[in-house]
Amino acid sequence: MNAMLQREDVSQADRQWAAGAHLAALLLALLTSWTAGIAGMLAAGVVWLIKRDNSPFVAAHAREAFNFNLSMFLYACAVCLVGVLLLGATVLTLGLGLILTLPAGLVLLAAVVAIAVMWLVCSVIAAVRAWNGEEYRYPLTLRLL
Repeated sequence: MNAMLQREDVSQADRQWAAGAHLAALLLALLTSWTAGIAGMLAAGVVWLIKRDNSPFVAAHAREAFNFNLSMFLYACAVCLVGVLLLGATVLTLGLGLILTLPAGLVLLAAVVAIAVMWLVCSVIAAVRAWNGEEYRYPLTLRLL
């Protein structure tokens, strides 16, 4: 079956649960700051735990939402670590390292914006696809669950 086609065998309740996994992860992560994506993982994880035995469709969407929010959290942690290292390099060189760390800091800022935009857009797309009864795989996701 083509993943882009709507699945007729998925009930409306399952579609709502699947979309809810993505939207709950998005909402909780937004409310707690997207860098603290643990709340987004928690929301998707709860849906996965509740529905994993009842609906493969909901379980797949909740698992994807969990893995994506975990991935975004790890990417945000990596960006913060690099930011701290850049700041440390600037301080340790008494400001002379600013020649190198300023451009790197601007690239890092662009990476933060790219992560945030990708996280928001992909979460909305996933929720819409789930609502329509379609499968969805997030890009750049570490699939650990």
